[in-house]
Amino acid sequence: MIIKTRFAPSPTGFLHFGNIRTALFSWLFSQHHKGLFVLRIEDTDYSRSSIKYSKEIEKILNWLNITWDEGPYYQSDKIAYYQSIIKNMIDKKLAYKCYCSKKLLQYKKQQKILRKETSHYDRTCRDINPNTIINKPYTVRFRNPLTGSVTFYDEIRGKIKFQNNVLDDVIIQRSDGIPTYNFCVVIDDKDTHITHIIRGEEHLNNTPYQINILKSMKLNIPKYAHLSMIIDKDGKKISKRNNNFSILHYYKQGFLPEAILNYVVRLGWSHGDKEIFSIQEMKDLFSISKINKSSSIFQLDKLLWMNKYYINSTSNKVIKRYFQFYLDQKGFKIHNKKILNNIIELLKPRCNTIQQMVTLSSYFFQKIEFKTIKHYKEIKSKKPIKILQIITKNLCSLKIWSCKNIVLSIKKSSIRENYPIKNIYMLLRIILTGKNHSPNISSIIEIFGKKITILKILTTINNIKKIKINKY
Repeated sequence: MIIKTRFAPSPTGFLHFGNIRTALFSWLFSQHHKGLFVLRIEDTDYSRSSIKYSKEIEKILNWLNITWDEGPYYQSDKIAYYQSIIKNMIDKKLAYKCYCSKKLLQYKKQQKILRKETSHYDRTCRDINPNTIINKPYTVRFRNPLTGSVTFYDEIRGKIKFQNNVLDDVIIQRSDGIPTYNFCVVIDDKDTHITHIIRGEEHLNNTPYQINILKSMKLNIPKYAHLSMIIDKDGKKISKRNNNFSILHYYKQGFLPEAILNYVVRLGWSHGDKEIFSIQEMKDLFSISKINKSSSIFQLDKLLWMNKYYINSTSNKVIKRYFQFYLDQKGFKIHNKKILNNIIELLKPRCNTIQQMVTLSSYFFQKIEFKTIKHYKEIKSKKPIKILQIITKNLCSLKIWSCKNIVLSIKKSSIRENYPIKNIYMLLRIILTGKNHSPNISSIIEIFGKKITILKILTTINNIKKIKINKY
């Protein structure tokens, strides 16, 4: 038997960590068993589904290198097909038309709640002859068995049993003619020969309905594995409507796909005390039996640590591609691409994300505008003109432009003029970066190069001479 799994998101929002864990675990299980992986887009909820989200699903999966063997299949392309099967089920008395209005159903539900009874549909229309009712709106309900039970073995949770008398006659086609989730997934899993369904625990209560529909049509029943929730630090379930858990958010922040996958695979699955997994190791080691039953907690600090590890473990050549991409996204002009390697070497150990690397290096790509007098006051208060002129002269005389020689030159200027070296470094830091804090200023000077460094210092000297501090 060929193992076949699927990922079937609804395009009603951006993918979050729970979605990606489902996709990753399903993909890894099929990869481990040399099987097939299907991508299906469950877009029959027209009021909430969006093509924007559908495209985003494919984009994120491609970015994470979670590849599919079949699809993407769109449920919205199969409406007529589903309807024909439902019509056949009505003819075979496996399903029936329900003429109860929403208002009536709501009233009945409220009455049952008041009587402390199960709020399921009372099956008023179950035995009505549809030929006696003409031109009245209806839904279609599955004729669920009234006796017996549904028992299945969940690959994570073990044996699970539901009594049929507590299950509803679930709606399989709405009054607008659109088939519902519980029906469509059964047909799609059958048509694509899915053998194993790995999904979130919120679908656990749907499983007995889906199994009963499969049994009524004499179809094979796949194996199920329901993943426990991912919760935030406050114990609340993560949501696709919360941007803090959206994978797109972390994509934009400059997280590496390898780091995202490595972090996600550890949300409920483990292999001893091992923390770092390559993609191949995930494929080789993954098994459903090692998935934890308890909820997993999303920890941003752990994800940042993981991403920093991958940034520092990834070659500069690869990091450079990401770095250039995010620089372009910011609209930064790269006049000298040769300095990118030096910037990466300088900032890699300091950054948790590529976006942070872009932010910390912005002064290499933007003109620093001292728009307020505050910056010049800060510089002028250190009586800098003479020392800056000497530093400029000494830097100009350097034959070999290196960090080591730059440091020696600045120290020489400091000693000769009896000017504190920490003040010199602060002056140069403000002049070159516009910031009070930065990585080693001599390394920054080396990356800027002699021409730009000298130009920036001379420009600052000229501006200080022009400005009249007393006016402020």
